[in-house]
Amino acid sequence: MKKILVLFVILIVLFSSSILTFAEEQRLFEGVTINIGVLAAGNRGPISGGLYQWRDEWEKITGAKLNIIEVPIAQIREKIFTDLFTGGGTFDGFDGPIWITGDLIAGDYIYDIEKWYQDPRFPKWNKDDVVPRLADVVNKWGETWYYAPNDYDCHTLNYRKDILTDAKWQEMFEKEKGYKYSVPPRTWEELTDIAEFFNGKDWNGDGSPDYGISMALQKGQQAGWHFISLAAPFMMVPSPDGKPTRYKGVLWFDPETMEPLIKEPGFLRALEILIQLYKAGNPAQLGWELGGCWGEFLEGKSIFNYGYGDLGPLAQEEEQSRVKGKLGCSILPGTMSIWDRETQKWIDLDQPNLIANAIGPSWSIMIFKQSQFPEAVYHLAAFHASKDVSFWNITHGFTGINMGQIFQFLTDQSFGDRTGEATVEDFVNNGWNADDAKEYAKAFYENYTLGATILPQLRIPGMQSYYDALDDQLNAAVSGQISPEEALKRIYDEWEKITNQFNREKQKAYYQEAIGYKK
Repeated sequence: MKKILVLFVILIVLFSSSILTFAEEQRLFEGVTINIGVLAAGNRGPISGGLYQWRDEWEKITGAKLNIIEVPIAQIREKIFTDLFTGGGTFDGFDGPIWITGDLIAGDYIYDIEKWYQDPRFPKWNKDDVVPRLADVVNKWGETWYYAPNDYDCHTLNYRKDILTDAKWQEMFEKEKGYKYSVPPRTWEELTDIAEFFNGKDWNGDGSPDYGISMALQKGQQAGWHFISLAAPFMMVPSPDGKPTRYKGVLWFDPETMEPLIKEPGFLRALEILIQLYKAGNPAQLGWELGGCWGEFLEGKSIFNYGYGDLGPLAQEEEQSRVKGKLGCSILPGTMSIWDRETQKWIDLDQPNLIANAIGPSWSIMIFKQSQFPEAVYHLAAFHASKDVSFWNITHGFTGINMGQIFQFLTDQSFGDRTGEATVEDFVNNGWNADDAKEYAKAFYENYTLGATILPQLRIPGMQSYYDALDDQLNAAVSGQISPEEALKRIYDEWEKITNQFNREKQKAYYQEAIGYKK
């Protein structure tokens, strides 16, 4: 009996020891504190909300402490590079916008993640899960991975499906405009006609006039990116294999000379349409950040909104949304004519030129070389890339995280030999209306599969300076202070100055690498 008791005690000790050892192995960073910067939006706001949501669980797993430092969007670049230039050490990393990648690469400020990817100590994620083409323009620089999967921003179209499919409104539109509109609209000209038609009418039955579109046009925010995604189909002639050439599949600059393309006629037509759309909506749009235009759409006061995919999951939050179950989503409209720089002529098409886009910050966790604990920062990035965490994030609007990994798509949506793994029920279990979930996933799927050409975010050094010049003059044109032609000329001149300040040949090399251009 004593032998049995002794054996039992030994087994208990060994079992307890193995549990302790396992726990110790899991808590890799006991006593470590990492400081991670993020967009200032609070614990229920975009991007910061995801870090707050999962902080406790990550700290339990690792034994580390996560100190979240919020920074207003207008100060992010300044705060990051002041810290990196001076070696201040405020940040170990930053859940930041990929548009500063070129500056980070040029200064050799961030680690790539290749050496940790296969390391079994860290949460597992799969490079092949990222939607084709996205990794090249978000996660990688050249052939090297710098960011684990997180947020994949793109612009899609949101619309009131219940109103646009109403036969009464369809008949009234046809009588007024002389043709039947499609649902969703497939060209920007058609969308503009529809927005103008509905603007000023009480189409929601609340007794007051409503609007055709809601856009965020406040200076110093993200209006410039919305203009760029609108302009892309007017300017981007598809390339045969999807890879950019000098005259096809490019938008920002001539990849051989770094001459800005912003004065080309395609951009002018796009700016004229942007001004028309502004007039088909609330005049307050000029003072709106993203929350303003989303709020008006969610209140049921506008037919259209286009931009980041956050609006889909936000529409499911019934305390702020009147449009749950009424949502339509699609790829952005295209154009029936493209400006061809090579021939300096407009090309007329039989089908709309639809462009896939990866425009936007695509917030990703950057691991700074000044950090004493880079592996802890990578662990955090890998944790947020894992299946359960990332799927929860994309289905909850306040996180601001958008879908871009194949397993997040529905089972009837395929990318080559890979298919999505999510079901409509998975979305419903996270509070979604089933039809809205189908529409939301469809829009992202269309964006990444219907567009022969992809529009990437600009990631070269000095991007913020280029963007500020764009933003300033767009605001002046939309508000009527200057003509569209003058606005584009001023942007061109400023972009030329910025390129020369940064060294044209170096900028050209960075630009070619960033977009994957090869002669």
